[in-house]
Amino acid sequence: MKSTFLLIVCLLLMGLHAANAQIDTTRGRYYQPIFPNVTVTSGVAYGSAINYIGNPQTLLMDIYQPTGDTEARRPVIIFAHQGGFVTGSRTDAYIVAVCTQFAKLGYVTASIEYRLGFPFTGLAAPADTPQVARAAIRAMQDMRAAVRFFRRDAATTNTYRVDSRYITVGGSSAGAFAALEVGYLDKPAEVPAYVDIAGLGGIEGQSGNPSYSSAVLAVLNLSGATESPSIIEAGNVPLCSVHGTADRTVPYLQGKVGSLLPPKYVYGSGQLNLRTTQLGIRNTLRTLRGAGHIPFETNAAYADTTFRTIRDFLRPSLGQPGTVVTASKPGALKNAPITQAYPVPAEESVHLVLPEAWLLPIEAQLLDAAGRVVRTINPNAHDLNMLRGSLKAGIYSLKFPGQVPVRIEFK
Repeated sequence: MKSTFLLIVCLLLMGLHAANAQIDTTRGRYYQPIFPNVTVTSGVAYGSAINYIGNPQTLLMDIYQPTGDTEARRPVIIFAHQGGFVTGSRTDAYIVAVCTQFAKLGYVTASIEYRLGFPFTGLAAPADTPQVARAAIRAMQDMRAAVRFFRRDAATTNTYRVDSRYITVGGSSAGAFAALEVGYLDKPAEVPAYVDIAGLGGIEGQSGNPSYSSAVLAVLNLSGATESPSIIEAGNVPLCSVHGTADRTVPYLQGKVGSLLPPKYVYGSGQLNLRTTQLGIRNTLRTLRGAGHIPFETNAAYADTTFRTIRDFLRPSLGQPGTVVTASKPGALKNAPITQAYPVPAEESVHLVLPEAWLLPIEAQLLDAAGRVVRTINPNAHDLNMLRGSLKAGIYSLKFPGQVPVRIEFK
């Protein structure tokens, strides 16, 4: 009996250790190209969505893995190509090169295709700014589906042996716009009314792999921008940016984009760096003095600088707890408003007290330990009870948009 008890205790401790284990960055992994070859799985379907002309489109990605790797759980980087939401492919030379480089370091990488296009009939009737904004939202929704694809795979078949806590998104130009929105656009109120975010399927979209979290570890912004820096809020994930100061397509600081369409005012990497710094969010800005738009795609020296910048930026994140889907976010500001939940653990219900400053109603998602969305609630009062219902015993995370997740436990 005693030996059985000790065995159970040991197994529990091993389980806790596995749950809290961090990515191993020793032995040169994730810093040196310790794998000479890469295995590519092409044309993996990660979702499906309706394109701008109303037809269903299968969403595909190419997945890169270090050949011969035996690591059980590996971090993921999802990249999106450039092209102004009109052109580009998952097989664009630069994206292929980047995915290959990071796979040789030990990462699992993916190059995704996303829905392209918007109404455009030529010089006489160019696309309008709202249509371009909607194209960016569709790309964001597709990238979120790609994040959920890997999280679902980790929780089910484990085909790609990824650690779902360590999923990073990034992109070049248009792909960077999408990645920034995945990382920081988390409330419908942050989307201009003319976009009609509800009509497009909401922030998460309907591109596939529902019921899994699309939260990410970090964002890689290569020559991208956002419509407003305010979508970045205290407690958000780290940001790495690379941008040329002479960029005439996407401004380094702030300015207008678009030539044939009504101009759209956006904020580039220089301003996003200021925003993240002011909020205390870890960030890196690699300024390419005198360089134009996406110079790393055609210039080997800039490409190497960009690779090294991303590599050095990501490695510290691998040595600490990953994406927050089930616990409070490390390093959150002490004076940030938070929701109180008690008792912990609970049996039949949890009492929630929301900050008085919050405007209600507000939507929140309850995530299980695997990052699956098991319930959505829409509180319209600052003081309420959340019933357990059919939820199983275990630890959950209640995530409000732009806020530190709240730990919930049922026994």
